Amino acid sequence: MGSIRARKENGLLIFDFRHQGVRCREQTTLADTADNRRKMEKVLKKIEAEITLGSFIYSTYFPNSPTAAKFCTPKASAASSAAALAAARPASPLFKEFAWEWYEENTVRWKRSYKETLKITMNRYLVPEFGEKEAGRITKGEILKFRSALAKVTNGTKVGLSPDRINHILTPLRMILNEAADRYEFSTPFVGVKQLRVPKTEVDPFSLDEVNDFLANVRPDFKSYYTVRFFTGMRTAEIDGLKWRYVNFERREIYIKETVVYGFEDTTKTIESQRTIQMSQPVYEALKSHEAVTGGGKFVFCNRAGSPYSYHNITNRIWHPTLERLGMKRRVPYQTRHTCATLWLASGENPEWIAKQMGHANTKMLFTVYSRFIPNLTRRDGSAFERLLASNRGAKIKDPAISDPA
Repeated sequence: MGSIRARKENGLLIFDFRHQGVRCREQTTLADTADNRRKMEKVLKKIEAEITLGSFIYSTYFPNSPTAAKFCTPKASAASSAAALAAARPASPLFKEFAWEWYEENTVRWKRSYKETLKITMNRYLVPEFGEKEAGRITKGEILKFRSALAKVTNGTKVGLSPDRINHILTPLRMILNEAADRYEFSTPFVGVKQLRVPKTEVDPFSLDEVNDFLANVRPDFKSYYTVRFFTGMRTAEIDGLKWRYVNFERREIYIKETVVYGFEDTTKTIESQRTIQMSQPVYEALKSHEAVTGGGKFVFCNRAGSPYSYHNITNRIWHPTLERLGMKRRVPYQTRHTCATLWLASGENPEWIAKQMGHANTKMLFTVYSRFIPNLTRRDGSAFERLLASNRGAKIKDPAISDPA
């Protein structure tokens, strides 16, 4: 009876069986893994069945093997030992066919924004690169070459996509090929392909003076919009999707229930993102003032047609020009959220309250991401503890029930 084993010299798997009284050993290019052994065992069973029936043709399975010449066999097919494995598994579909099938099967699980993002990724990157290839024939080397090419793609004025963007492109490719490998019984080429290391998100908040300077100089019709951004910590999709029915002036609260992404209304990023934000006085006044402008419509901040603002349009026409005019460092609008968090922390607000206002599940991110911007949270000279001890000693000395040991 034949067996599957690995060569000591290189660790590659080999077929070991007997045919017409001759011991036959055929090496493959497959590494010694449980998955590869399982596939080879299926091939071996087929070989042994054909040997028993007398229909086994050596060169059909091992066309390039010198051993094939020892047996009286018909002409060999032009394939390697890997062809034997291919013969034992069903053919896999073209990548583009399976990819879109996988997409349709999973749309019910995804938010609209993610579906749109994924569709863009597939149309722009994955299908053009792998669409015409059989899913089961895509190799690890091709994936690594593709990843390397993405790092050299010209994206506007920036050469090379960021590691984070590349990871987001490869993630659906990984899911598609892993699913195809499971269905069509081939080894996924993503084994050993790790995500690229992504630098930590740059947190570069504005100082309160910078915030006031910006609001004093931004185009007047956008002052309310940026006031709310700076002093509520709302995400872009949240403020773009804010509707007047979620603004409660009587209770001075803003309810985050929906978002707008790519022009489509959607649910919030996470369950925790559905929250109530307390209006500070500047936010209250800004919204009251803006109510006279768009109060009769659906969205709080919108264009003349009543549609939510276009993020990229406003960023390029209002945000960046204002920063440049004031001589401020170029930052992305998301820094308004970081600014709000650091201002709340610096003012001494309860971290748990801040986490709820921001839509965080807990306070971990606050202290991990923002603590270095808060002097009284990052002091390490022991002065705060000394003040506590001094205050405690003073209280005991004033207590008439406690005598001075001196």
